Amino acid sequence: MLEVLRVIGWPLAGLILVFAPGLSNLSEIWSSREFYTHGYLVPLVSIWAAAGVVQNRHQIPIEPDSRGLLAIGLGGVVYAAGLGVSWVPLQGLGFVCAVAGMVWARCGVRWLNALRFPLAYLLFMVPLPDSWITPVIVSLQLFVSEAGVALLRLIGFSIYRDGNILELPGGESLFVAEACSGITSVITLLPIAMILAYFTDRVLRRQILLVASVIPIALMGNLLRVLATVFAANRWGAEAATTGSLHESVGVATYVLGCAVLLAMGTLIRKWIPDGNFAGELAPR
Repeated sequence: MLEVLRVIGWPLAGLILVFAPGLSNLSEIWSSREFYTHGYLVPLVSIWAAAGVVQNRHQIPIEPDSRGLLAIGLGGVVYAAGLGVSWVPLQGLGFVCAVAGMVWARCGVRWLNALRFPLAYLLFMVPLPDSWITPVIVSLQLFVSEAGVALLRLIGFSIYRDGNILELPGGESLFVAEACSGITSVITLLPIAMILAYFTDRVLRRQILLVASVIPIALMGNLLRVLATVFAANRWGAEAATTGSLHESVGVATYVLGCAVLLAMGTLIRKWIPDGNFAGELAPR
């Protein structure tokens, strides 16, 4: 383990120094957008996962491979292009590619394969392009609005919808904002689901099913958030329901509930799909 750390330690520190401007740009996005705040934790989780791999695979020989230099060069080109056009996602991708190339060059293809999960996990620190996220947010907002109104009418609650604006019986209106679309839950629960799938299960289909469950969990959680906000607005007024500690508490409770349901899903999936059902289909570590 110490030998692997010695081989990649200083080169990794050098990469971080070279890519510092891009990492600073990533940090600005993590701190300014609610659904990317997990970016600060992703490298730490990746290092933790890598440490576990190194400890368990210390018998793998270190075989430097010059082909890794090509990956480092590719990462540098992608990073430079990202800096040139001021596009942070490219800068992040360039860094991840360079880190993978460094492992390949210094330790060899066997270690690159052994560390594929920690290296791939670093992609969660890279923000998605706005052109990808915006249409998803709009679609999720519309879904939550339509589903919320349908459920409310089903239980006899009188409400009118105009796009993403919900008009209450008393004449007040609520806007289903970006925070209620579920995008924050989807983007932040995915890294958690990946960690759970990797560390708590080895059957590939169960891992895929657990990660895929993030989307319905996030949507149902934020649908409950909209319903709770509507009931609160109807009782205490729209302003009280959408501002202050009450609104923040509902948001936090929704996310905590999503995490709890995700943990429960992992247990249920393991019961639904026993190990014996898929002999030989074990995800390698």
